Amino acid sequence: MRFMLLMIPHGYETAAPGTIPDDVDAVAAMMAYNESMQKAGVLISCDGLHPPSMGARVSFPGRKPKVVDGPFAEAKEVLGGYWIIDVPSRADAIEWATRCPGSESEVIEVRQIQEIADYPPDVQALTTEFASMQAVKKT
Repeated sequence: MRFMLLMIPHGYETAAPGTIPDDVDAVAAMMAYNESMQKAGVLISCDGLHPPSMGARVSFPGRKPKVVDGPFAEAKEVLGGYWIIDVPSRADAIEWATRCPGSESEVIEVRQIQEIADYPPDVQALTTEFASMQAVKKT
């Protein structure tokens, strides 16, 4: 089962453009955590995200795209990064999340990734090209 561990760092919603982690000890601890997941064979992907002040949101009022550049005044919680892991169960995903060397101002949300097999057969039939779309990686 694939799970996404979503890092929600409180205060990041107001971070200035270009803000990156600069606490060497915290970064070293996080890298050790990432390496432990890699060595255990559960890590698929992980990345940090730039602050929302450098992002944009696209909504679809009336089914027409509307772009709003960050920062976002109404944001209370934003993503700071993520891990995608492959583990046997939700309990295992939660266990990996508890091992994260997060600070008091960080929360990890654990979410299972929907698999094509989770959908009914008629919906699965519409997704025949989905696996090849996921496998494409720009080098």
